Amino acid sequence: MLDNLFYSQALHGPFETYSLGNLLLEDGGTLRDCQLAYATFGALSAAKDNAILVTTWFSGTSKIMEQAYIGDARAIDPAKYFIVVVNQIGNGLSTSPHNTPDPFGGGSFPRVRIADDVKAQHRLLTEKFGIETLELVVGGSMGAEQTYEWAVRFPDMVKRAAPIAGTARTTAHTAAYTRTLIDAITSDPGWAGGWYEKQGAVREGLRRHSRLWAVMGASPAMYSQELWRGLGFSSVDDFMLGLLDASFLPQDANSLLVQAWKWQHADVSRQTGGDLAQALSRIKAKTFVMPIDTDMFFTVADCKAEQRLIPGSELRVLKTAWGHIGVMGMDANFLTQVDAALRELLETRA
Repeated sequence: MLDNLFYSQALHGPFETYSLGNLLLEDGGTLRDCQLAYATFGALSAAKDNAILVTTWFSGTSKIMEQAYIGDARAIDPAKYFIVVVNQIGNGLSTSPHNTPDPFGGGSFPRVRIADDVKAQHRLLTEKFGIETLELVVGGSMGAEQTYEWAVRFPDMVKRAAPIAGTARTTAHTAAYTRTLIDAITSDPGWAGGWYEKQGAVREGLRRHSRLWAVMGASPAMYSQELWRGLGFSSVDDFMLGLLDASFLPQDANSLLVQAWKWQHADVSRQTGGDLAQALSRIKAKTFVMPIDTDMFFTVADCKAEQRLIPGSELRVLKTAWGHIGVMGMDANFLTQVDAALRELLETRA
């Protein structure tokens, strides 16, 4: 195991962990004593009928989800709802390559799919809290992929779904992009097949990974409008160093690889023999599909094509010049749009 202070209670807490025991994975691997890290906000009602599940995106944790989407007088309000934010497997807080004992961690960590996350989250909610219905499942990016998986896999449990800036099946374009994210890390000799012995050994690979996010994660409009200045950065280079490098360089390379492979292979139609229309037709939740207008990963066109396959769903396009990384919440107007849509969805009978 490797010590990594980035994944600490000090930076990402408070969070708790729940042991699932040995978790058998869809691709045949096993996570021994799999731990799900989660955070809760608000109180579960006596009837257990006010629960919301929030899922995490690539490299994100329960802390940023709290900061961006949860709060008093927000749509996701702890005064009204019992909110559970679950950290996806491999994100550094839940069971991940760096915190798994040898010989099962590091470069031997098994492949994990979105379906593995959702089945693990289902166990947490039902075993730990006795929750049988969810008022809402919501998540951005990879969190949207988990949201779709939830709505398809557990249609009678999910009353409302809000996939933000994500698709139910990864497109060929996005799969190609995630391949470059993986290659940026694994091409660093310091990665050593996943058996590096100290944090920082894969610095150049992580830096290349970060710079790919600078190209595709943010939109051209963000750069032309110099929106980075609003965050206190003095130049594009300063933005890349102060936001992107500062985010990715402290993280564990293998954990990012686990999440990138999972993202690359996300596909709810694995449940229906590859038939996406059949998979999405299973959804009973009232669903708002919420793409970002400047997103170059999960385009409005791709999201709209899927939305048309979901019974009774609605398309709500979110506007921000930040591109995909706008899900992080740096645009106050974007968050206002998200809150308005989620508030409307939660007020809709389901």
